[in-house]
Amino acid sequence: MLPPETVSPPPTPPPAPGEAAASHRRRSGTYTRRAIVAFAVAGISLVVSTAVPLLGPLLVAMVIGMVAANTPGVSRYVVGTAPRLDRLLLRSGIVLLGLKIAFSDVLSLGMAGIVVVLATVVTTYAATQLAGRVLGLERDLTTLIAAGFSICGAAAVAAVETSIRAKPRDVALAVALVTIFGTVMIGAVPALGHLLGLTDEQTAVWAGASIHEVAQVIAAASLIGVGGATVLATATTVKLARVILLVPVQMVSARVCRSEDGSRSGPLVPLFLVGFLAAVAVRSTGVLSQGVLDLAAALTTLLLSAAMFGLGTGIVARHLWPVPVRALLLATISTVVACAVSLALVWVLV
Repeated sequence: MLPPETVSPPPTPPPAPGEAAASHRRRSGTYTRRAIVAFAVAGISLVVSTAVPLLGPLLVAMVIGMVAANTPGVSRYVVGTAPRLDRLLLRSGIVLLGLKIAFSDVLSLGMAGIVVVLATVVTTYAATQLAGRVLGLERDLTTLIAAGFSICGAAAVAAVETSIRAKPRDVALAVALVTIFGTVMIGAVPALGHLLGLTDEQTAVWAGASIHEVAQVIAAASLIGVGGATVLATATTVKLARVILLVPVQMVSARVCRSEDGSRSGPLVPLFLVGFLAAVAVRSTGVLSQGVLDLAAALTTLLLSAAMFGLGTGIVARHLWPVPVRALLLATISTVVACAVSLALVWVLV
């Protein structure tokens, strides 16, 4: 008996020009509406964080996104509607973040300040990865916490997530933890610096080297002694020196996670991080006026907040509670390591 003849399915005809144009208009309309909503939420988040400084705008925007995504009747308008736009907003914000950093400012810290920054970041990241493995946590969650606690909080978590493609739940948990622990440190570091007899300069360096978010460092610096603008400048410069290490930390994170999952692909250094370094280089030339830099700083926060709203729309609230005890323990270990290492180095070198 002859085998039955295999009939190939007919090829799918290409969409008619009119259908393609209509699809493009619908997609453009969806992206436009989503962008308007995202920037509106970002604006609201800035207002809320101004009124309540302990709540950073990125966290507020993410919470608003979570509420929208988990509200019946609203979720279908926000969940999964514009993932490419969310990624574009995030990457644009990180590129502009580079305009806050000048190589000359980092070099002004001197060898002692640079050693404090490098040793704290490397030790915190490595210790967090090791502790996460010992605790049996998933590598992605461990990596997000390691990046956020060693570099610059929520922005670092979001940047690394674009390379390792972690679960939204893990991203939200890492952002929440880094915000909570960083907020506690706002008051703890200045108070402990006073009790330990540190000078205002030493406390400022310690705050910049150990506290997680840039905004949290600024808030802590306002509580340090009577140093005023000098203390603020020192703490902020140390913190931004940590931020510039986002690129190598992202590269290491991508390689670490790929080693356990060979199916992950993508460039080791994403294009937006190349843009981040280019922005640092431009800032370092000194060609940009202070007005332009202030505008770029505001736009950076706006873009990152809008992106975090998009991140929040992908999170199912019931998956975040109760908070895993092991994740809390890892966040505690990471914070203690960052504080202890930086304090020891400040005591010896500054």
